[in-house]
Amino acid sequence: MPHEIDAILLEDAKLNLDELAGSCQVSREWIIERVQWGLLLDENSITSDPGAWLFDSRSFMRVKRIIAIERDFEGNPELAGLVADLLEEVEVLRARLKASELNED
Repeated sequence: MPHEIDAILLEDAKLNLDELAGSCQVSREWIIERVQWGLLLDENSITSDPGAWLFDSRSFMRVKRIIAIERDFEGNPELAGLVADLLEEVEVLRARLKASELNED
């Protein structure tokens, strides 16, 4: 007998502030502070009302990464954001390198 599974592709998901905070097990205030520091969302996405903010899968993964960096290295949020930026850039560069290697074959 087949089982039905309801799922949402993470890359298609849009989370509001409460959903993101709940999914990442942090407070709303934690998310709001990181947005205000420029670590989440871009300036075009930020409105004055945090209730209107929408976060995508990239934001979700970034929050998880920042949480881990802050926890593991006792880093302040700005440092965690910088490290997250560098890690994301390394991932992009590795993907480009892999794609170029596949194109050469």
